[in-house]
This record gives sequence, structure tokens and C-alpha cells, in this order.
Amino acid sequence: MTQQGVRWTADQVLALAPDAASRKAGSKLGAAGPWSEAGSSDEGTVWGLCKGSGSKPYQTVIDIADAAGPAYKCSCPSRKFPCKHALGLLLLWAGGDGAVPSAEPPEWAEQWRAGRRKRAEEKRAAGASGSSAPGDPEAARRRAQRRAERITAGAAELEQRLTDLLRGGLAGAEQAGYGLWEETAARMVDAQAPGLAGRVRELGAIPSSGPGWPVRLLEECALLHLLDQGWLRRERLPDDLAATVGSRVGLPGSADGPPLRDRWLVLAQYDTSDARLTTRRIWLYGAESDRTALLLSYGAAGRAPELALPVGLALEAEVSAYPGAGQLRAALGEQFAPPAPAAIRPRGVTAAQAAARYGEALRDDPWLDSVPVTLDGVVPTPDAGSWQLADADRGSALPLTPSACSRPGLWRLVALSGGAPVKVFGECGHRGFTPLAAWPAGAGEAVPLC
Repeated sequence: MTQQGVRWTADQVLALAPDAASRKAGSKLGAAGPWSEAGSSDEGTVWGLCKGSGSKPYQTVIDIADAAGPAYKCSCPSRKFPCKHALGLLLLWAGGDGAVPSAEPPEWAEQWRAGRRKRAEEKRAAGASGSSAPGDPEAARRRAQRRAERITAGAAELEQRLTDLLRGGLAGAEQAGYGLWEETAARMVDAQAPGLAGRVRELGAIPSSGPGWPVRLLEECALLHLLDQGWLRRERLPDDLAATVGSRVGLPGSADGPPLRDRWLVLAQYDTSDARLTTRRIWLYGAESDRTALLLSYGAAGRAPELALPVGLALEAEVSAYPGAGQLRAALGEQFAPPAPAAIRPRGVTAAQAAARYGEALRDDPWLDSVPVTLDGVVPTPDAGSWQLADADRGSALPLTPSACSRPGLWRLVALSGGAPVKVFGECGHRGFTPLAAWPAGAGEAVPLC
């Protein structure tokens, strides 16, 4: 089947949007009205001219046959990736009603497609030939040693600050305000320990956050103390746990695990942002290996990362794991075919088994917020002003996280279920379950919920 014959659904297109505003704006451009000279080729290129506020229409072109996921180019000034014009054009193409006919691409679209594919081929060839010269290993070792010494000094300082906090009483944290935590976080940034800095900032949001906040603050301080002690005594830890501690502190790692080739189903994709960074999480499921892998990519604040894979499609590719006990993070390696529809569904478990799986994962990584889990045969059910996913036999249930209860995806899940059991993929942790994708009973592709 040529890529021209593989039509995505509107949900799969909108799952690529960097935020809710882009989804809304892209949906408005998913009709033929603002478009002219739109077309698509069997090589996987989709193009079109979209009328904007200026005198010249925006030139939009998309390479949907790229094995690493769709690539976009638009002449609009938007910093979002993909922009609303690319989303609108993909929606128009996905409709399959003849608004984007098969044709030969115009010169401007063909030049862009040929140029980027040539650059990708040159990059692969350079990597295969090993033309990039390795750095000085001794200099790298010295840099790593200096950074470790700075992190150790920062961890020791953080231990003293935690000791002072607990000696003075947690009520003092409420009176001091957020400035205390931000100043401590800045000290951890100076110590080149961004993982510690992030956890300190999270502590600052707990005081006065509602009933029971002292207990929550004490729990998080204990976890931070455990991480500090893990770093200060890392030489005594097993290699896998030491690698996990290093990654939690903020040391960069490399995906040095052996490449695993499989047909990877794209389960979910979503972004989280702060004042400094946009983080994209993409969950994959290997049909043959029965493994779940997490791809992380990053963009500057306000800009979406470039890596984007359509939810519900599968791609044949290699992934390599990062080191660490119980770590699921992986790097996407060579892709052998572009994403395409596939009748793949991950194996599911009960709600009780999902909770047990999270408990087991905490033994390898005590700082783990959640684990990926597929629930089989659950029904979304109201529960005392909130929601839960209950096993069809009502043997057990998992509460939804507060953030999940406020998302539009919850109502999509409720509508998909209609009171009947469904299969749901999501993240299960100490705050509850966050649904990210679901499958209707019987046949059907994954429906994104985030």
C-alpha cells in the first residue's frame, strides 16, 4: 500500500497538535474553504496554499512518509510545531473526500521534500561510517568528575537545609513562602543538579495547598532526603540503582542498550511545559516484545518538540533503552517504514494488578510517579464527585487523578464506553490513574484521550 492510500483519522491528526489552542485553530482550517492548489503524492507529500491575513497565501507542505513521523514546513510566522495550517491541511487530507487530490507536487514542495530527505540520508551515512570524531575521553572523564563533585556539594547543602526545615517545624515553611524554595532550587541549579532543583520547586507548591499539606510535605521531603542519600552513597549501590539515582539527580544518560526491533504501536503523546522547557512524552508498545517504551523529546519554552508520532499507528523501528533499574525511557533509532494502521492492542490487566505493578516498580525506583498500564474491561464510573475506572465484575477500581477528571478526554472515554467495558491505556501512580488512550469493544483503532 502506498502512503497515499493510508488515511489517518481526525483524532490521529489532532493528537499531533502542540496544545489545545492549536487543535481548535487547526480544526477550523480542516475545510476546503481557505485552501487552494492542494494535492498529495504517492511518495507521501501533502501540500497546499492557505489564505491568511496577508496578500500571499501560506505555503504548507508535509512529508507524511517520513519514517520518523510527519515533518512540516509552512511559510507562516508561527513558532508552534506543527502550526495550525499544517494541522488543517492534514485534516483536509484525512477526510478523503477529494479535496486533496493525487497530483504531482509543485516545485516549492518537491524541493523541500527532496532536500530534507537528502540531508537525512547524508546524516545516516555519516553515522554508519563513523565519520564523527570522538571527543577526548580523558577530558570527558574530568568534566564528569567535576560535575559529580559539584552535585555532591549541592546534595550536602540540601541535606542541611532539609534538616533545618524539620528542626524548625513545617509551619515555618508556610510562613517563609515560595521564595525559600526558589532560592534553594537556584542553588541546586548552580550545583548542576537540575533533578534536585525540580523536586525542590515541587516542594514549594505544597504548603497551604489544602487539607493535609504538612503530611504531603513531609512525605516529599523524605523522598528528597532518600535521593540525596542515594547520591552521596552511590558507590555502595547496585549499578542499575546507581544509574537511576544519577538520572533522578539530573545527570544526562545515553541510550546504550542493545537496539530492539519491533512493530511499535504509538499509544499516546502529550506535552508538559514550564517556564524553561516543553517536554513531549510518547508511549510505544512493541507487538512482539510485549514491552512498553517511553520516548522523551524537548523544545524551548513555548515551542513544541520536533518529534511527533500519530497515535494509533504503528511503525517498524529500533529502540535502545537508557540505563537504570526499572527505567522505560528509550531512544528511537532506525525506522524501517513510516507509521501505518495496525491491529495491535497491548495486553491488559485488572485494576488490582495495575496497582500491584506500580508497587513493584517502586522497589526499583522509589521516586517513580507512575507506570504505564493497560486496563482490560473497565467501565468509567462516577465516584463521590470524582471518577474511577472499575473492573467490569466490580472486583476492584482505580480512581482517576484530579487532572484527568478535568480533561475533555474523560468525556470522550465515557462516550466511547457507553456503560460497557473498554480497554484503556494510561499512567497509574500514587495520585490515581490518568487515561491516555482507549479502544472500543471489538475492532477499532486507539482513541486518543489527551
